[in-house]
Amino acid sequence: MFLVTGATGGIGRTVVRLLREQEKQVRAFVRLTSRYSELEQRGANIFIGDLRQEKDIQKACQGVQYIISAHGSGGDALALDYRANIELIDSAKANQVQHFVFISVLGADRGYEDAPVFKAKRAVERYLETSGLNYTILRPSGLASDLLPLAERFRETGFYLLVGDPKNRTSTVSTDDLARIIVDSVTVEAARNQILSVGGPEILMREDIPKIISRIFNREPLIINPPLLAVDGLRGALGFFNPQAQKALGTFRTLLANEFFCTREEIAKLETTFNFELETLESFLRRRLAV
Repeated sequence: MFLVTGATGGIGRTVVRLLREQEKQVRAFVRLTSRYSELEQRGANIFIGDLRQEKDIQKACQGVQYIISAHGSGGDALALDYRANIELIDSAKANQVQHFVFISVLGADRGYEDAPVFKAKRAVERYLETSGLNYTILRPSGLASDLLPLAERFRETGFYLLVGDPKNRTSTVSTDDLARIIVDSVTVEAARNQILSVGGPEILMREDIPKIISRIFNREPLIINPPLLAVDGLRGALGFFNPQAQKALGTFRTLLANEFFCTREEIAKLETTFNFELETLESFLRRRLAV
């Protein structure tokens, strides 16, 4: 039995689909207010709970052999990115879970002081490494599925919003490839007790992404490129009304201000370890957008 947290999110939903295609038993941890009918239709066992509640985590972990932590924080990094994962790890130990897969973020070890999500995930990484559990920590550089709304908006309007330095490099990974790596991590020996950077096969500049989308739709892009100062201004204004949102924007700004890409050697290691060729961003977008 696999327990998947964040099962209705972009990563979690894809992981559940892949596991069910392999006829694996899946317990999908979901919130009552989330849309989980698709998971039910795929044959997943639905566990309705709150990751902020330790008793829910303890109950969800009973009788499972593998845990995949794929949930996000929704702006509450302390409660969800940190505490919930610590409690998941403790419950995994108590239930003698065979393997724990943790989805971190590329750059978690860089010490970004203004990014709560990065700090929380690095603290969880350290805790998992010393837990005694078999684990795989995956650090994605960015999800191709996050670009689908921007691509759809471009299809409708011709506009593309690119905040910050367009020359910053990225190696966005196909969400389907990431899901495959997550699932295979519990059985691939070379992935055991490893921290792996996960990216796509190309190192792109951020300005390359609207060019790819333009090529897909055969339409010249109208790029809107506000500076990071616009985000700083918004953060300053939010500080008076919503300090939690202001902190969450710190993570967002960190993502915009820095480069997040995997080296050629890291990509080659991924492809060798998991024995498949990673999908390009253009291929992913064409397939998902049915173009």
